[in-house]
Amino acid sequence: MRSLLVVDHGAAIGRALVEPQSEELFKKQTPKYKLESHGYQVLRAGDEQKAELQMGSADAVILHMPLNEVRMWGSRLLKHKTIPMLWWCSASSASLSAAFCEDDVPIDGILTPSMSEQELHWALHFGSKQCFERLQWNNERKQLEGRLEERKWIDMAKGILCKIKNISEAEAYDVLRKQAMNERKRMVDVATSIVKVYQILQDQK
Repeated sequence: MRSLLVVDHGAAIGRALVEPQSEELFKKQTPKYKLESHGYQVLRAGDEQKAELQMGSADAVILHMPLNEVRMWGSRLLKHKTIPMLWWCSASSASLSAAFCEDDVPIDGILTPSMSEQELHWALHFGSKQCFERLQWNNERKQLEGRLEERKWIDMAKGILCKIKNISEAEAYDVLRKQAMNERKRMVDVATSIVKVYQILQDQK
């Protein structure tokens, strides 16, 4: 992981509070300076359009902004590419985030200006691992939701068959299974057709 996209939307708020004599110190605490000094290639974006364009070249996104903005930005960017999202917790972004510490934010880790090269490396490593575990969990959840949705249609179709044919649930299941085999379709597709046709007939009564 060498190419990092830094999105520092809202970070200018912290800069405005910096005293002129502290300008050099402030610069050394920025994600761009800190990451580049440790050998990372840094891409920068301050708006959504530029961030989307840079996403393709980035291995991870570093969000330098208050937590309430992290939630919005993270959700938007993850629609374009699944990539580790880390929050840059500077003094300014931390002070502006106190009211949002309980929010559910899509981040895989936290980076701070005080981290050494090794600490940054390990934080990015574990952030990447967390990201792909989250991706796997989301995929498993979608599969489970899909199976539950299929079961709902099959149960509804069984109920209809039990009612109109005056048969048991086991017999209704066998009817569905045989029909699916005969039509070379999935059981859920046959079940969905039965439910929809039944609903149309009921609406016409």
